[in-house]
Order: sequence, then C-alpha cells, then structure tokens
Amino acid sequence: MKVNMQINKFSQLIGLFVGGFAFIGSFSLVADVEARQIKNKVAVFAALNKVTARISHLEIPIDGEQKFGALTIKPRVCNTTPATEAPSTTSFIEVNERKLDGTQAKLFSGWVFAENPGIHAVEHPVYDVWLTSCKMPVGGVAVSKPEKLQRRRTRVRSRRR
Repeated sequence: MKVNMQINKFSQLIGLFVGGFAFIGSFSLVADVEARQIKNKVAVFAALNKVTARISHLEIPIDGEQKFGALTIKPRVCNTTPATEAPSTTSFIEVNERKLDGTQAKLFSGWVFAENPGIHAVEHPVYDVWLTSCKMPVGGVAVSKPEKLQRRRTRVRSRRR
C-alpha cells in the first residue's frame, strides 16, 4: 500500500514536470507563429459595386478609413508571411454602413483572408469587399510579388525596344 502511494506521487510529479514543459513549449510555438508574421502599413482591397459592376482598387493605411459607396472600411492590422513560407495574407477590418438617415451601423468586424476571400467575406446586397494584399512592411523594404512582376515586365519591355 505504501509503495503504491509512493508510485502514485512519483507519477503525479512526473506528470506535472512533463505538463509544465508542454505548457512552456506552447508559448514558444505561439511566439514562432507571431515571429513569422510580417506587419504591414497598408491593406489593399478590391471592392465591387454590384449595381454598376465596377471594381475599385482600395489602398487603405492601417487605422485609417476609406469610404466606398455607403461603406466605411477601416483596417486595423494587415499581416503577411515571408516569401519563404506558404502565402498567407490576413487583415482585421471593421466595416460600417451609412444608412439613409445618416446613422452608422456596424456591418462587419473580423478577420479576412486574401487566399480565401469567401471565408468571413463582407456581405452586403450592393457591395462586396475583399482583401487582395498588404503593402509597405513595418521596419523593412520587402517587395511584394506583384511589384516584382511589374519590375520584371518593365525590364523585359525596355530590352525589346
């Protein structure tokens, strides 16, 4: 009986020890994920007016706002992953709708994903808004893929002339 109690206490101690390492290890995993995110200064959106069938390109600074029809779009965060990892562009946005009487109503508040625009999309009967990319990384001068392609196309065109 006494031996069984000592074994139980020993196994509990081992469990606490291993559990503590797992708990601490989870913090390093979260830190790794956050370290791989590149924060950006500008969020880039495409916005569709369903009545006119016109798509607009919107570049909105973080914590700024831009009006599109009756909507006001405010990006709070825009993160990308480095070019060495699978592409992932996310933004936390707030979208308000201006009603006919002049009041504002919250239409959407949440995360949107450039790679999956259908997930958590802004749904409105007249307007669609989706994230396309982020620009101007904080603390760095990284060039996004579309800008790299544009530079390459410009060089190719200038060589042909």
